[in-house]
Amino acid sequence: MERIAIQGIAGCYHETAAHRYFADRTIETLPCLSFDELFGRMAADPQLLGIAAIENTIAGSLLPNYELLQQSHARIVGEEKLRISHVIAALPGQRLGDIHEVRSHPIALMQCGEFLKTQPQMKVVERDDTAGSAREVAEGELRGTAAICGAEAAELYGLEILQRGIETNKHNFTRFLLLTDESRAEEFADTPHVNKASLVFTLPHAQGSLSKVLTVLSFYEINLTKIQSLPIIGREWEYRFYVDVTFDDRHRYRQAIDAARPLTSGFRILGEYAECPNPAL
Repeated sequence: MERIAIQGIAGCYHETAAHRYFADRTIETLPCLSFDELFGRMAADPQLLGIAAIENTIAGSLLPNYELLQQSHARIVGEEKLRISHVIAALPGQRLGDIHEVRSHPIALMQCGEFLKTQPQMKVVERDDTAGSAREVAEGELRGTAAICGAEAAELYGLEILQRGIETNKHNFTRFLLLTDESRAEEFADTPHVNKASLVFTLPHAQGSLSKVLTVLSFYEINLTKIQSLPIIGREWEYRFYVDVTFDDRHRYRQAIDAARPLTSGFRILGEYAECPNPAL
């Protein structure tokens, strides 16, 4: 049975993503209070897997996680894309009109802004975790208080769902990365299905340096699906680039890597894996 470190507690979206990825296997999830703790636990136990959010279609990239990944010995061996749909849930027997306080993570509260405008009697209280908010309401037996969370968390902690799908934008998806220590990466190498790679590199502060790399990728028919730049602390106006690419021909992908590497410094393949299809609404 695989052990997987997640950010959050039981019932959180990270746990849902882990169970979706390993739908045909029994897993044990290990809650972590932060992403720093998640990467730290993986570093201390090379047998431990991890699953970490990397971007959301509304909130954007989780920039600190790029740096944690780059600084670690973790490899990306898979991804899971999860539709994020929020519910408002409270102790059984209550109605929306009974709720005077609602708790959740700041991003979840932001994503449900239009719904909250229709409930002016509700005081908004920020918490560190959506599932944690549900647990607080349940364990504290807090009548008149609700949590915005996932349906799984509401059901796990015995709350009654007052309304589903309260997020403003229904096109709300989060991409999660499945991580493993470098020593275990080969166990997850599924060569026939590998069609995506995550790369990181730095470039000289010179005119056209990035366009040269992109030209190489285009020449070898490698599809650039994401590019994220972050400043390198202590080196003014120099940036580290994180790039996701997809490809149909693994041989041409390897040729592209060989051609692009000399144009960069600190080039590293963070992972090669199978692209997850976009989930349905």
